[in-house]
Amino acid sequence: MGKFMVKGMEGGLRGRVQISGAKNAALPILAACLLTEECCEIRNVPPLSDVRHMVTLLRELGAKVDFCEEEERVLVQAEAIGQTESREEAAQKMRASFLVAGALLGRCGQARLPLPGGCQIGSRPIDLHLKGFQAMGVKNKQEHGFVELSAKTLKGGEIYLDFPSVGATENVMLAATLAKGRTVIQNAAAEPEICDLADFLRELGADITGDGTDTITITGVKKLCGASHAVIPDRIEAGTFMAAAAITGGDILLENAREEHLKPVIAKLAECNVKTELTAEGLRVYRKGKLHPIQLKTMPYPGFPTDMQAQFMSLMTMAKGTSVITETVFENRFLHAGDLQRMGADIKIDSRSAVIEGVEEMTGAKVRATDLRAGAALILSALAAKGDTEISDIYHIERGYYQIDEKLRRLGADIRRESE
Repeated sequence: MGKFMVKGMEGGLRGRVQISGAKNAALPILAACLLTEECCEIRNVPPLSDVRHMVTLLRELGAKVDFCEEEERVLVQAEAIGQTESREEAAQKMRASFLVAGALLGRCGQARLPLPGGCQIGSRPIDLHLKGFQAMGVKNKQEHGFVELSAKTLKGGEIYLDFPSVGATENVMLAATLAKGRTVIQNAAAEPEICDLADFLRELGADITGDGTDTITITGVKKLCGASHAVIPDRIEAGTFMAAAAITGGDILLENAREEHLKPVIAKLAECNVKTELTAEGLRVYRKGKLHPIQLKTMPYPGFPTDMQAQFMSLMTMAKGTSVITETVFENRFLHAGDLQRMGADIKIDSRSAVIEGVEEMTGAKVRATDLRAGAALILSALAAKGDTEISDIYHIERGYYQIDEKLRRLGADIRRESE
């Protein structure tokens, strides 16, 4: 187990930072490699713990996987699926383990998987996944913590998602690529990670249209080939470094960030008095002057991402005035507020809303990362606080940020990783 020791900065972060590939795009793409017998090369894959867990899971299912972490490249060849059941341990380590369900159904017509785990940020049931599979002729049975899925013939269907769930959209897309007939997903998720998965599936030979909109159509094909694909940059990592520039009054150039994926974050930063400029070298983010308070509501894409809510709460603790954040996606995503209060923040929680009164100064304290984005928020506040901050349980942070401490040090931060 590790912890981060962070010393508050007197000046802002300055310099360049390379944004890594998106974990949330890499995981479903790796699962999609099970759909074909041929070799797939996935590039720009961040060497994170969740990615390593997915690689282990693919190997357990019979795929040959070569993960060159130094080159951030994964080679997958699932010439034969040795089994369609994964161990309970894989699901407990990461929720995305359930994404292999769609691929296994498409390739083998069956799967037995443990109910997924992940960060404790609220209820994330698989009901929508199962509803989508059921419309495609899949029968399911749940017992002893496992879900058994089977279909004599996987066929296309009309599917309406009650909520635009990213995971359910991805799982149905994976199953539908090799199903008989046409599948239409209505109220589908439209995140960039969905479009990246669709791009990869098309490179394999899938027939998919409408990704990036609320209606995705997949016409099943008989067989898929191999492909070489580069994962999109991580918009949440980019947004986190943008917030880091803002909270410290710094000036950072983000390399390999895509402005079109960050529009809601850029818009809210502008309200906070933080500037962004697209240059030939990357996306520049800087602040001159005081932070302004804002009102913010998380929404499915293209709304403000729930994965940036915690970082913006840290930002708002330093703004002069009253800010209000409303969380509409997850019901238990204010766990970081308690640790921010330990550092001097003035935050009041009322159900799914948080009212933040800006303070003149935050101070270092011993705090704990309760989930991935909460941990990132604590790092941001620690950088802007007076004194030293100790952040424990950083395995949560390292599930989603590749070498975040090293990247911050290159920007001038005093942060080091220690063993607990």
